[in-house]
Amino acid sequence: MVQTIVMLENLPFPKNLQRVPEYAGTHHETLLGTGYPRQLGPEQLSIPARIMAIADIFEALTACDRPYKKAKPLSESLRILARLRDRGHIDADLFALFLSSGLHLRYGDRHLRPEQLDQVDIAEFLQPSTATATAN
Repeated sequence: MVQTIVMLENLPFPKNLQRVPEYAGTHHETLLGTGYPRQLGPEQLSIPARIMAIADIFEALTACDRPYKKAKPLSESLRILARLRDRGHIDADLFALFLSSGLHLRYGDRHLRPEQLDQVDIAEFLQPSTATATAN
């Protein structure tokens, strides 16, 4: 990962793509500062980097082309993301936007297998878990 960042930072990206190294290099970071590779905290993670983290996790959970794991259905993937939100790993407002915009459904319609497209009531995921919220 570190070498990828170094290589990307040395590429002559045009102005509109100059932040590609940032986005690629921070998609494994968390808002808790426990991510990889630099343990960046929320003040160091831009909105696009936070969006990229949510997109990367969602894609990894639902991907059916990974030989080391089975693709998860939509509901389970969103439940996992909600737990990450509740634990402070991902941005709560951006996760809510991801759900309320219907992006998870549009992505699912284009890229998921029919058996992954189970019924989801996003209201279940829009608010942090009361058990987690009380514990924090």
